[in-house]
Amino acid sequence: MSASATQGVFKISFGVLTGILALLGYLFMGARNETFELQQSLTQKVEQLSATQVKLDSISKALDEKIEKINQMGGNITELKRIRVQLENDKKLLKSDLNFSIQKYDAKIKDYENFLSAKDKEFSLLKEENSQLKERTQTLEFEKQVVLTENENLKTDKESLSQTVAEYSAENFNLQRQVTMASSMKAINVQVAALSANGKVREAMPFRASRIHRLKIAFIMPANPIAVKNKKEIIVRILDANGGVVSDNTGSGVFDFEGDELGFSTRHSVQFENNDQKVDIIYTHDAPYTAGKYTIELYSEGFKIGKGAFEVK
Repeated sequence: MSASATQGVFKISFGVLTGILALLGYLFMGARNETFELQQSLTQKVEQLSATQVKLDSISKALDEKIEKINQMGGNITELKRIRVQLENDKKLLKSDLNFSIQKYDAKIKDYENFLSAKDKEFSLLKEENSQLKERTQTLEFEKQVVLTENENLKTDKESLSQTVAEYSAENFNLQRQVTMASSMKAINVQVAALSANGKVREAMPFRASRIHRLKIAFIMPANPIAVKNKKEIIVRILDANGGVVSDNTGSGVFDFEGDELGFSTRHSVQFENNDQKVDIIYTHDAPYTAGKYTIELYSEGFKIGKGAFEVK
């Protein structure tokens, strides 16, 4: 081969080699650019994933705080708990989401933020209502204490009034009793005589038991300017030396005197004329009188009005 031909081949070969090198350089630079873009894309996705995770964690913390506060204030936390579960599911999905889309999670985060914003308004309203309720409760408690104090004062006043009424009632009763006592009749100068079966009167004492067929009890009812003229019942008690009541089966009985039940020998009705009238009461006792001193007590209208005595031998 001639020198010129050899030189021509060399030029062609050099040109081809240069072309190949240029192509390889182009391909290398293209691959390098693609790798750089891929690295940029991956870095961006990692940053987006990290930012999304931080936002979801922040929302999760905010939800927990809302649940705790609203629960303490007695609010309804059912919906909050439901969203809390949904958020945890989204956080788990984020860790394994091969088709991660920042747009999809941004939309979810926006929904969560809107939900929290709405709950903030509800929480503010609930807080205000609780504040008003607390003030109302404090007011009611104050009013309750006022009512209790007033009731206690009324109770004290009532007890004081009851005591005053009782005192006035007792005083009124005593006054009425004093007036009644003042207006009641008296039996004075009580004398006892023994009547024999033939009607003979013996006034000298002691009486012989065998000569006592009846007893004549005589006394004077003095005039009383405030007494009322009406029929009076005189109750006679004849007591033997032992304090026993002389009684029979016809006119004797019992009566109430100052809360006690007393036996009596006889009773007698007298028309009170209010003129110092003299009254005679005849008492017949079938059984013989035993020897000893006897006492006679006279009662009328709840009062003991006179007293006498006689002796039997």
